[in-house]
Amino acid sequence: MKALKRIGFAALLLLVAVLTLAVFVPKDCEVQREITINRPASEVFEYVKYLKNQDKFSAWSNMDPVMKRAYYGQDGEIGFVSTCKSKRPDVGKREHKIVAIENGKRIDYEWNLTKPFKSTYRAYLITESVGPSETKVTWGFSGDMGYPGNLRLLALDVEEAVGEDFESGLVKLKRIMESR
Repeated sequence: MKALKRIGFAALLLLVAVLTLAVFVPKDCEVQREITINRPASEVFEYVKYLKNQDKFSAWSNMDPVMKRAYYGQDGEIGFVSTCKSKRPDVGKREHKIVAIENGKRIDYEWNLTKPFKSTYRAYLITESVGPSETKVTWGFSGDMGYPGNLRLLALDVEEAVGEDFESGLVKLKRIMESR
């Protein structure tokens, strides 16, 4: 009986230590990448503002070619929602919703992940003319992992993991746009 009490007390101390550690771990994360595309900014923006088009270059949309997708509302307008549901645990279930558009320049949307874990992030795509037929595209997101979910940041390098996905998506977007 004493052994069980000691094990229980040790487990309780470990839990308290982990939860205390979570207080000192940052809760927010932010990642952004950019690329220059040899097409006019108006043309690039007109393509990226549609979430259905983002499915064509987003790394996450290509992780499971048979995932179930659903769309609600008018694509390219505030309030449009794109949902994805995959049986693959690394893809999970998520929803993207357009929350703001600065026509010709920026689209903001919200990512709501429900599986494999719950979290909400604000994401954006910005197009900026750097010449008559050159556009800098910036893709990024920011989010709050919340307490104690922020402990995942100790094991996960969000900058590297998500950054690589943004980079590969932007390279694919560049190929798509420059082949038009």
